[in-house]
This record gives sequence, C-alpha cells and structure tokens, in this order.
Amino acid sequence: DDSTTASSSTDDTTTICETYKLVTEEEGPFPFPDGTFDLVISSMAFHWINDLPRLLTEIKRVLKPDGCLLFALPGGNTLPELRSSLVLAELERTGGVSTHLGPYVDLSNVGSLLTGTGFKLPTIDVDDVQIGYPNMMVLMEHLGRMGEGNACLNRKERVGLGTFVGAACLYNELYSAKEHDGDDEDDGIVASAQIIYGIAWKEHEAQPKPLERGTATHKMTDIAVTKTKG
Repeated sequence: DDSTTASSSTDDTTTICETYKLVTEEEGPFPFPDGTFDLVISSMAFHWINDLPRLLTEIKRVLKPDGCLLFALPGGNTLPELRSSLVLAELERTGGVSTHLGPYVDLSNVGSLLTGTGFKLPTIDVDDVQIGYPNMMVLMEHLGRMGEGNACLNRKERVGLGTFVGAACLYNELYSAKEHDGDDEDDGIVASAQIIYGIAWKEHEAQPKPLERGTATHKMTDIAVTKTKG
C-alpha cells in the first residue's frame, strides 16, 4: 500500500492530513476495524459490484455510529436507446439476443438495499441526463474510454460488423436529436443516463425514530381542508 502526507499552514498552526492509497478486494472484508470512518463516499462505482448487499454491510461495519454513506451510481434507465438498438439489430441478423450493457440497479431497489443492510434515514434522489453524440460509434468509443464497457461474464466475445452497423442505423432512426428537440437539422443522436444519488446513516441512539403505532394524538380526518371557489 502507498501512503502520502499533505500539510496546510495557517497563521500559527499546521494541519496535517494523512491520505492513503489502498488496493483491496471491494467484495471481500475491508482491511479496517469496526467503526473506523465518519464518512464513506462512492462515485459511480457500485454498478461494478456483483454482491451489493455484502458490500453495503461491510461499509456499515467500518462506519462509526451515526456515520454517513454518500454515493452516486447509474440507474436502470441508463442508455436505453443503445440497449434497444443493439437488441433489435441482433435479433434481425442472428435471431437471438446477448448481453451488451452491464446490469444497472433500478431506482425502486436502492432504498430496499439500504434498509435491508441496516442503514437508517435513507434519502434517494435521481437525475435524468441526455447527452448528444454524432452517432452510435462515437458514443461507444466514449464509453470504452471511460472504462464503461460490457463486463458481463456471459457476453459474446465478438459482435459482427453487420450488427453494429445495423444498430447504428436503428439508433439514428429511432433516437435522433432532431426528433427529440423538434429541430429539422441533423444533430446526431441522444443518449440518456439516469444518475441515482443516495445518502444514509449508520444507526445511533440520537437519531430521530418513529413513534410507536397507536400513539398519535390526531386523526387524519381531523385535518382541516380549505375549499376554494371554482
């Protein structure tokens, strides 16, 4: 493991902040004792994990009480245009379908993953982003350079050139930028990405907790409803 030390000076004090570079198995036990960190951050990495519940359980273990997990990951509605174009082209040319894009976690499952592994007070948000590209080939080149290729074990070793060309034509026909923007000019294609943001805490006695059932002092029917003239 490599470690480095950085320091920053103020008027009369010097603050030392030690940072460490650590290479470890993210799906195995972390090399840290229980309750080590106040904060764990993950940015666009959870979708590469095979066993997310195990990873979240391990993150919860190394967090201090009331420690925070902050993360962002691509959601299930990421690159639907590319996925469908490849499926249609492959069906037409080979009569079958194979995996071309890695599986993403659906938004509806994120909260269940957090609560199921013991995190408290989860909050989830989502952002849908659309990006323009000249064509499908440029999009796939960018994905490859970002390291976001197909990592599925059951993927095909090779996809034929005809399938790629057919998928590119279908993509341009079905998801062109001019159809999306209502512009007559040919501005390429549109690629959609869904980014899921989440925050959750490890349990602590000072955290707010729901009251027991039956302890409410008001009924929902007692809430006043103000009516306005139509």
